[in-house]
Order: sequence, then C-alpha cells, then structure tokens
Amino acid sequence: MKATQVSKENGVVKFNIEFSAEEFKDALNKAYLANRGKFQIDGFRKGKAPRKVIESHYGHDVFWDEALNDLLEKNYYEAVKDMDIEVISQPSFESPEVKDNEPVVLSGSVQVFPEFEVENYKGLEIEKVETVVGDKEVQEELERVQKSQARMEIVEDRKSENGDTVVIDFDGSVDGEAFSGGKAENYELKLGSGQFIPGFEEQLEGKEAGEEVDVEVVFPEDYHAEELAGKQALFKCKVHEIKKEILPEIDDELASDVSDFETLAEYREDLKKKLQEKAAETDLSVMKDRVLEQLYKMNEIEVPTVMIQNEIENMLYDMNQSLSAQGLGLKQYLEWTGKTVDELREETKPDAEKRIRTRVLLKNVIRMENLEVAEEEIRELMEDFGKQYGMDVDQVKEMAGSETENYFREDAQTKKAIDWLFDNAKQVEAKTEE
Repeated sequence: MKATQVSKENGVVKFNIEFSAEEFKDALNKAYLANRGKFQIDGFRKGKAPRKVIESHYGHDVFWDEALNDLLEKNYYEAVKDMDIEVISQPSFESPEVKDNEPVVLSGSVQVFPEFEVENYKGLEIEKVETVVGDKEVQEELERVQKSQARMEIVEDRKSENGDTVVIDFDGSVDGEAFSGGKAENYELKLGSGQFIPGFEEQLEGKEAGEEVDVEVVFPEDYHAEELAGKQALFKCKVHEIKKEILPEIDDELASDVSDFETLAEYREDLKKKLQEKAAETDLSVMKDRVLEQLYKMNEIEVPTVMIQNEIENMLYDMNQSLSAQGLGLKQYLEWTGKTVDELREETKPDAEKRIRTRVLLKNVIRMENLEVAEEEIRELMEDFGKQYGMDVDQVKEMAGSETENYFREDAQTKKAIDWLFDNAKQVEAKTEE
C-alpha cells in the first residue's frame, strides 16, 4: 500500500491510495471465499462454484466492492498516518479503473482539520486575579473542620428543633394509595436541611421521641415524578429518636486531633498558608480561562459543520455516561424534561461550537508557534492519569489503545499553548465600580 497526497485546498485533501496487483488479488480471493455460499449456480452445490464461474454469471466485478472495502478497512488509517493529515470526516472515493495484473489506485477526498493564520493572539489583555486569604477565610475553614469532627448525641429532655436529626419511619400515600419511594424505616432526617418536600421537615419540629405524626404536604408542580407532581400527600410518621449535633471546641485539642500540630496557633498558620496556595492555583486557572475567552472573542472563525456535529454527539455521550453513573440515563432524562433528542442537540450546539472554535484556534497557535512537547511531558501526563485509577503507564496504554500517545501528546500541547498565551498576555488591574 502506498498513500500520496495530491492536493490540499479549502480544508479538503485529495489523495491516492495504491494497492499492488498482488494485494488486490489476495483481497479478491478473500471476498470470494467469504461470499461464495450466497451464490447458487446450476451444476454446482451451493457454495462450491469456482470464482471464475460466479464472475461469468454475475459480472467480473462481483467481488470488487468487498475486496476494496476490506483493503480500505485494513489500510486507510495507516494511509492517513503516512500522509500526516488529521481527518475530521469520512472519506469519499471515486470508482477505480481495475486492470488485470496492474496496481489498483483509489482516488479519494476528505475534510481535514482547518489550518489558518490566527490573528490577535499575542498580548491578550486579561484582568489580574489575586485572592488574599485573611482571618475570615481561615475561620470559615476551621469551622468546616470543626463540623467534620462533630458527634451526634441523643436528646431525651426536649422536643425536636430545627437543626436536629430525627430518626423516623414514614409511610406516604396519595389519595389513599401508596407510591414508589414513599416508605422507609429508621430514616435519619436533618430538620431544616431541605432534603424532603417543602413543608415536610417543619411539621416534625416540636415533636417528642415515640410520637406519631401525620404530615400533609403537596408535591411541587415540577416534581421529577410526573404522576406525583402537584398532588397532595399524607405521610404517617413515627419519631424514634431525636439527635443533636455536638461540636468540639476550636482549640489546641482540636488542632492536635486533625493535624500534626500541637497548638491552634500553629494549625491556623498552616491552614492560612495552604488556603493561600490553593487560592493562587484557582486564580491562575481563572486567568487562563480568561485568556481562552479573549482568544475566542478576538477571532471570529468558521469551523466545519461536521466538527460541531461530532462534538454535539460526544457531549451527549458524556452526558449519558454521567447520568448512568447516577443510575439514570439519557432516555429517562428526556422523559422527565419532555425534550426530544433533536431539541437537546440544538441546546448543546452553542457550547459545542465554542469548544470546537477554541480547539481549532489553539491547534493553529500550536502550529504557528511550533510548540512541541518532550516525551517526558507526555509520560508525566500518563502517570498522572494512571494514578487516578491505580494503573501504571503500560496499563494506561493498554486501556486506551493505539491512539494513547497521540491523545496525551495533544493534551500536553494544548496545555503548553494555554501557558504560552498566558505568559504572553497583559495582566491589567480589575476595573472597580465608581
């Protein structure tokens, strides 16, 4: 097989893929062996007629299409690699001229990743972001840590209050009929959490352990289960226990329990340092996002429709995967929202177009600035990815297949391009409202 690029114009590459006479002959024989059972020829048992006989009855080209399709299936992506092009659509081919004992040349064309000269990408202006962590943020973090160390204590000397956790049985019905998910035993519900239907938790305040309560509520009009939306329901509840949250003191003891420091002062100082480091990382991420936003705004470009369509399908696939992880699915989501797949595609289109335009711009910046990445950088990304799933680099390669290195190379180049844009951007002070 030999692949040759003929021309490249307006995002379309024309090319030839040449197969030797021997390669085509072998492919024809395989096509014959795979399909001879479909032909019934007088004088031969089904599937036993010689190839020449079948060709004389059905045409000398009866096996050509299958032979050529087989050759393309096995060699097309190798041809694309040899021509060093990045395709974004399925190729189209012209019917070849086939002669005995001569090479077969397939002439095709395919859309490729658009290349152009990006303008207005150097010296992009972005507002500087510089978060300063103060005593307020440190205290909030201390209170979060304090809450994480809280313990629950059973209340016996008073009735339930907002903020308590009640252990309850409940049995719900609508018009006297039970419904799915409306019954549970020994359920722990924090009053005031907003976990249940509006009005439910408030009716459990001021109750004693052992008390039975009828809770009447109305399901919201936009409730996800359509058969319950807007319906009045009755929940027969029994309060088993009332628990309150006991918070530890924010002191040296708490500091030593949750850290390697002996005093609160040392722990507070370390918290402030770590919060400042985290804030700096977030600030940097925000500013890099703003660089991309400026790049996007400063370059109005057209991108091939096929790329947008492919991205929409990728986004819907990711959405389905995310919903599936929650025990749902795209089909169920559509049923709940009353939307069609086409409506969801239309809603997704603006984000898909923005993603593709940004990707196209970045890839051309990479090309124009010749931003290369070292093999060590690619390996480092593979190692970071593997750590998330408990795999080494070889396992990552095996999992992701033959295109693994290209995927991580592109990821590394994209990161380098964003860093380059950021390093060459102008940071200006944020505008203050007068």
